[in-house]
Amino acid sequence: MEEKGNIDNVPPVVLGGQVTMEDLVAVARQGAQVEFSEEYCERVNKSRRLVEKWVGEGRVMYGITTGFGSLCTQVISPEETAQLQRNIVLSHATSVGEPLSIEEVRATLFMVLQNVGQGFCGARLETVELYRQFLNRGLTPFAPKEGSVGYLSPEAHMALVLIGEGQAYVNGALLPAGEALRQVGLLPTELAAKEGLTLVSGTTSVTALGALALYDMLNAAKCADIIGAMALEVLKGTTRAFDERLMSVRPHEEQRSTAANVRSILNDSEIAAHFCNHRLQDALSLRCIPQLHGAAKKTLQDAMKTIEIEMNSCCDNPILWPEDDDGEAISGCNADSSYVGIEMDSACIAATVLAKMSERRNNRLVDGQLSGYPSFLIKNPGLNSGLMIPQYTQAGLLNDMKILSHPATVDGIPTCGNQEDYVAMGYNAAKKARQVVEKLEFILAIELLSVYQAHQFIEDDKAPATAVQTVLKEIARTVPVMNEDIYLYPHINNLRHLIHTQKLVALVEERIGRVL
Repeated sequence: MEEKGNIDNVPPVVLGGQVTMEDLVAVARQGAQVEFSEEYCERVNKSRRLVEKWVGEGRVMYGITTGFGSLCTQVISPEETAQLQRNIVLSHATSVGEPLSIEEVRATLFMVLQNVGQGFCGARLETVELYRQFLNRGLTPFAPKEGSVGYLSPEAHMALVLIGEGQAYVNGALLPAGEALRQVGLLPTELAAKEGLTLVSGTTSVTALGALALYDMLNAAKCADIIGAMALEVLKGTTRAFDERLMSVRPHEEQRSTAANVRSILNDSEIAAHFCNHRLQDALSLRCIPQLHGAAKKTLQDAMKTIEIEMNSCCDNPILWPEDDDGEAISGCNADSSYVGIEMDSACIAATVLAKMSERRNNRLVDGQLSGYPSFLIKNPGLNSGLMIPQYTQAGLLNDMKILSHPATVDGIPTCGNQEDYVAMGYNAAKKARQVVEKLEFILAIELLSVYQAHQFIEDDKAPATAVQTVLKEIARTVPVMNEDIYLYPHINNLRHLIHTQKLVALVEERIGRVL
């Protein structure tokens, strides 16, 4: 697994106020250091004092002085408090299968820190400080990713490392927790009242995985506009379908901004200008780019609003409400993952419709009867297959995406002796969104490969748009023009990397300004 460590020139992320998806990605993917503000520390310490006060008073509080789930009627003595918190971590670490990636675990740890920092959880500052040091020193707990209904199990695997149990990655090596802690200069701790429950409960992993997926989906949607515009140009499509007057009579903001993106990208295209009246009307996969891309982007942007609210919420149960020098432990279910889960189910559908249109545009590019170019964009078809089979790859990926677009959140299998008789399943919605966006990036990469290859067959002495030329020049650095069959796998990967790292968007924005 790729290890995420500290990366130079990435500003630290300071917790204590509002955070964004960009903050989470900076920590999870770019190795940004995490700092606690004074306000963060004050809130955590104040909440912790309430726990210690109430335990001393002998209050009966769920998960603090009682058992968990359906065992909430079992009162735990003060002497057994530490054992209770250790037990919840040990007993809940039951997720199985392949591990979460380094960046997924780092994102989840970040969300645990943000959750506790709201000041309603009651964990000790020294405990969350250990998680902060995990992030800053490059220690990443091992956490299997299969078998969560919304929280608990992956988070419990992560929390094991705090008490010297389980496993963790350091410099790419998977080590026993004790050895991993030693290598980064840390010692295990003993969990105190409420801490085990706080560390495993909540929407932290759901929000973390959802935020990573959505961040990439929003970028992929911009790339879909860019690649769609490039396909429109090379297929001699008409830009009349993107006229602002047409957009104004159906004023969905995202539809208008998508049309504006295409117009801006092709603004100085001699090809687009020359073929503006080549056809009265193009196929839907070309002329409907503003409508379909716009609808998908609206869904993704709605999801972003929800996720950023969730990132700045307290999703613990119970929450500790301070009231002057006292307060109350309020049990409810802010740990429910429906908000993020439903949005991520919707986001999977949005990403899949972007992919289905990309595959249809690519099909037009490689079908000689539709494109006007040689079949499969190769000079000697028959002897050579050219770009025939990448479209098969798109079809297989798209089939997977359609399966993954079935919503997870419509399901609910009761757990915990029917104490949890409804289960949100938001974790699976967020987990599959990570798979969906990776497949979308590959589908877009294959369309981009076809666009690049098609440009060698343009016979008219007309120049592509400046932004398109910039992209084609960048692709040419690593991808050759095919004159005969070549090994395509590495080139598809290179183009997917161009999309995933946001370099494609950056290249275009250097020429036309912000892609909306």
